[in-house]
Amino acid sequence: MGYFRELPELDYQSFLSDSNSSQNYLRVKNLFRRNKLRDDLQNVFTIFDKYEIVEGARPDTVAEELYGSAELDWVVLMTANITRVRDQWPLSNRDLYRYSENKYGVTGLSSVHHYETTEVKDTQGRLILPAGKVVDEDFTIPNPSNTATTLNPVININNYEYEVRKNNEKSSIYLLKPSYLQQFLNDMREIMIYDRSSEYVDDNLIRTENTRVTNP
Repeated sequence: MGYFRELPELDYQSFLSDSNSSQNYLRVKNLFRRNKLRDDLQNVFTIFDKYEIVEGARPDTVAEELYGSAELDWVVLMTANITRVRDQWPLSNRDLYRYSENKYGVTGLSSVHHYETTEVKDTQGRLILPAGKVVDEDFTIPNPSNTATTLNPVININNYEYEVRKNNEKSSIYLLKPSYLQQFLNDMREIMIYDRSSEYVDDNLIRTENTRVTNP
């Protein structure tokens, strides 16, 4: 992932067994210098496009399609506010079936997960009950066509249907428009520059205190 090349560096005290000097450091990427999309930009829809993740797509293939480089997969994840790819990125149909099968068992896939309402309108076409409300199996409402009777506008959703719905919801994301990519990268790199402090070495490097005492 190209994101790690964007991170500044950190000289950290070496605790390796062969280290015998207070001048021994390990140079690593500063993973604590994590960046995220500014909160005030989350609702600025003019800089984002709605994107539908197709079957089998990955963050790197989406980045290649939109931004011309698979190494910008981190831009896809960051602007879509995805922090846990395994949980937040939609599974392929095959992987979803395997996941559901492992979770519920083969026979459990068709078992009822919950019950929900179907849409009900009155004789004038006015909405009485919206679809998709989770209810009990025996939920009823007065019949708008005959108030002396009741309706049971309920369907069951099985475990596999439930998992498919959840997975499909993950397919719709908002991504940064390509025309704003360079400005985004410039801002990102500026944020990664270190401020001057007692640990400052240069804009891209800080050095922690080394507590190892040198033996004479």
